[in-house]
Amino acid sequence: RDFTERCAQCSEVNWGLTDGGRFYCRSCHNVIERTREVVNTDFVLNTRIQTISKGLRKQEKNDGGCEWYVCEGFQFILKKQAEALEDLGVCPQMKDEILCNFWRSYLQKSQQAYCNRPAAETVRALSVCESSTDVDSDPERPSLLQLLSFSESEGDLQTDCSFASTTSKISAGSSVCSGSVDGSLYLMKSSKEKLRMTMPMTLSFCYMALLWLREPMTLSDLLRFVVEGHIPYLNVFQHFPEKMKLCGLDLKIFCVESWPVYEEVFNKMLELAAFLELPRFPDITDRCFLHPDMLCMKYLMEANLPDELHHWTCRVVKKISAGEADFLTLVPGNKAMRKVKYDVLAAAVIVVVLKLLFLLDDHYEWLLSDTAEERNKNNKEGGPYFEFKKWYTVVKSSLDVEQKKLDEERAKYLWRCEKPLFYSAKKKSKVLKRRQMVVNLQNQFGKLSGSGRPAEKPTPSSFQLRWSEENTDGSCFHGHSLKGILQEKCGLLTAMNSDYWLCTVKLCTEKRCGHLAHYREVDFPQSYHFVLRLFSFLLRIQPSYIHDEVCVVEHKLFNKKLSKKPKYNTLLRK
Repeated sequence: RDFTERCAQCSEVNWGLTDGGRFYCRSCHNVIERTREVVNTDFVLNTRIQTISKGLRKQEKNDGGCEWYVCEGFQFILKKQAEALEDLGVCPQMKDEILCNFWRSYLQKSQQAYCNRPAAETVRALSVCESSTDVDSDPERPSLLQLLSFSESEGDLQTDCSFASTTSKISAGSSVCSGSVDGSLYLMKSSKEKLRMTMPMTLSFCYMALLWLREPMTLSDLLRFVVEGHIPYLNVFQHFPEKMKLCGLDLKIFCVESWPVYEEVFNKMLELAAFLELPRFPDITDRCFLHPDMLCMKYLMEANLPDELHHWTCRVVKKISAGEADFLTLVPGNKAMRKVKYDVLAAAVIVVVLKLLFLLDDHYEWLLSDTAEERNKNNKEGGPYFEFKKWYTVVKSSLDVEQKKLDEERAKYLWRCEKPLFYSAKKKSKVLKRRQMVVNLQNQFGKLSGSGRPAEKPTPSSFQLRWSEENTDGSCFHGHSLKGILQEKCGLLTAMNSDYWLCTVKLCTEKRCGHLAHYREVDFPQSYHFVLRLFSFLLRIQPSYIHDEVCVVEHKLFNKKLSKKPKYNTLLRK
């Protein structure tokens, strides 16, 4: 109360004391070096000593570790992921300004930090303590949960949550092995209770921060960088500080043995944004990379399709009003608005344009290709006409090679981390001995088989398939012309094709289904399936999700004709 200096960060005079006796600002949680000084008359008069916290005496364990909490582990992972994204070129303010604020808000709203002890947790903690060990009443200020700061110069984050002190007492008498203080209690909670933190949610946090800054990185790019090892996710816990000992139940929380799933990360991001009560995100305008016109240009280049198709994708985007800021911008908690998957939407628009021009019915596109081939033989001026058959052959060859390479890399991936893990302290010596034996056998078999070192991770790039116009083999189709399939009508270029087949006449409304339309490869033409497979590889998602978005785009595009409810079979006149 006697300390009246203003906080250097927020200029407020609202000081509190940490468990170690250091001053921290209750308004902005800034921790300063000043400590409380207490005059103790039990010793020599006028001799001042600093207060000593009970928590500090428990800081060092017999094994050299310290008390740490599950949320500290997740914060360390988020910090590493944010630093990796910065190395990839993301705006530096993402880590310290955006992601850090999101994380602090999550800790407060989930009552893990920056809050008073939750009443429900107090009852549960006391009941466990009474049955496991005797707990003394502590008249002192509750223990403080010290978190690893997102920035080295920021200082430790602090909280008023007294639940940390209770969980430490629970862990002292608990028979379940766990390196963290609250690992066993954390797993006892329901997964839906206050949006419990998981490993996929760390990527949801990152994507939410990227979306807030409108960074030129889609969710599919983020997950691909994770799989390629550019962003820490798989076995990231092995890089925890030495004092953060990981064992037992902690492995169920931090150990990941599956690749991140697009739908799961995306849906958790939406739940997080609503849970944090975030305002409307910054508008996605036509100047942003996430706008469909921009993403369509990128995917047309990567799919080795003619540049002239971009004019048609822009027309489709404008026709269905998918380029409006109100449609593209995320508004958390608004259930009436359909949440946009920017990369999937762009891929679906391209597929619809290909159907408009080439029909993709395993017949019409080959007839157009034969016509274009004959014209190219007699064409001596201007660019070549686009041949669908030749494009299919070239792209399929490269796609098969890349897909096989990806499948082999995934099959050979070693899920076990280099750092030995154990579920019980009693089995630690056995685990270490067994791990050393496995390493020795691997080295011996490696020498006998003559296998070299594992391949280095690829250089991060926004493009997976590259096509150069400088190649003389004609494998690049960017500059090819669409004149062979277009006709001029009323001063506008229109497609010679006047038919269009819908993927589905009616969208599925069953929420438990999870899809707006059902997709089976045998029910659709092979040309259509190949295009879906191509974009499925580029986005690293299942073809069925792209098929869903294609159906949505089609229904918006032909909304007026569908509302008349004529007797449609599979063909729809334009």
